[in-house]
Amino acid sequence: MPGSASAQGVPAGASFSNAVDGEQRGMIAVELRLRAKNSRISPRTYLRQIAWRARSTDTSAAAELNTIDMIHPDVIGRAAEIQLEFQQAKPFRHVAIDNFLLPENCESLLRDFPVFDEKRATNELGLIGRKAVVERISDIGPFYKAFYKYINSAPFLDAMSKLTGIRDLIADKTLFGGGTHNNLSGQGLDVHIDFNIDERNMLHRRINLLIYLNKEWEEAWGGAIELHSDPYNATTDEAASFLPLFNRAVIFETNEYSWHGFRRIALPPDKQHLSRKSFSIYLYTKDRPAEEVLAPHTTFYVPQPLPDNLRAGHTLTDEDMLELHIRTQGRDGLLRMYQKLLIEKEQQIRDFLKLSQEGTPTYRAIMNSRSWKLVMALHRLKYRLRHLF
Repeated sequence: MPGSASAQGVPAGASFSNAVDGEQRGMIAVELRLRAKNSRISPRTYLRQIAWRARSTDTSAAAELNTIDMIHPDVIGRAAEIQLEFQQAKPFRHVAIDNFLLPENCESLLRDFPVFDEKRATNELGLIGRKAVVERISDIGPFYKAFYKYINSAPFLDAMSKLTGIRDLIADKTLFGGGTHNNLSGQGLDVHIDFNIDERNMLHRRINLLIYLNKEWEEAWGGAIELHSDPYNATTDEAASFLPLFNRAVIFETNEYSWHGFRRIALPPDKQHLSRKSFSIYLYTKDRPAEEVLAPHTTFYVPQPLPDNLRAGHTLTDEDMLELHIRTQGRDGLLRMYQKLLIEKEQQIRDFLKLSQEGTPTYRAIMNSRSWKLVMALHRLKYRLRHLF
């Protein structure tokens, strides 16, 4: 029926009368009618807002209502246009979308954003850095719990497929490496490509969705996300960059050449209370194009080059020395990290070979596992592709 709740985007079986009593429903309706009139939002969005409010008074109804779209309907309405922009973008497939979420949803993400916690700021080297990550976002508060349910829902995954053209996307319920990212002044992110396979489930990593939550940010402060074609060659490298502005989403495909990172944040003295806030979501598929398939690998970083001003005849300043220290320290840290990973992998191979020689049940279980079969299939495919060309 045209006037039914389900026809306006509310899930079948979700009852407003069960979620709020008559007085509460009347107050919410009056408030949202005024907001709808002032914001010129659609009736569908209006009903979504009522549904979202209702969840706080009835958890059973909330289980149904939390999967309602939180992406702005205007974005969904332009899905075909956005997908075309994504497909044609250089240096690799990406798109930046302003006003990505409904305004009240983005405001809630910022309002409840967790404060910087050193316990959540351990970097790849085991040191306390200036980037704190919270993956268990349901523990942050009611809205983050609702947002978590939404980004794991079919409507969200379907919307992401429409925006990118990549079908059959799968959410990571653990938000491994994702969730809230809080970067303080002095933090940067070396240009890198991400790990390509979630080895826990043997799924291919396909999409990075970054939602920024910074109402105040300037280009001179650093921190803009940069997408590169070839960070190893400055003369031919093509790059696109986007400031991390409030309710801006940057979506890009994850592959073997989706190099990205951001320059070190340098906030002015009167802005040290700010930080670079974002929310990261990574999506996967069971398969990917054959020409993109590689064996599982970790994240690969490109060490920062030496500063441009280091030329013959230049006299080093205290600032130059600090910059050199930071960059060489970062490069040494990457070498230590990769050395550690290499030793761990070598030990895993040795342990596996030992099991194979003993013919233990553990070895047989590994050989029959889905993970092992996928690795072997990747090697066979790589061999065949080499001989085709």
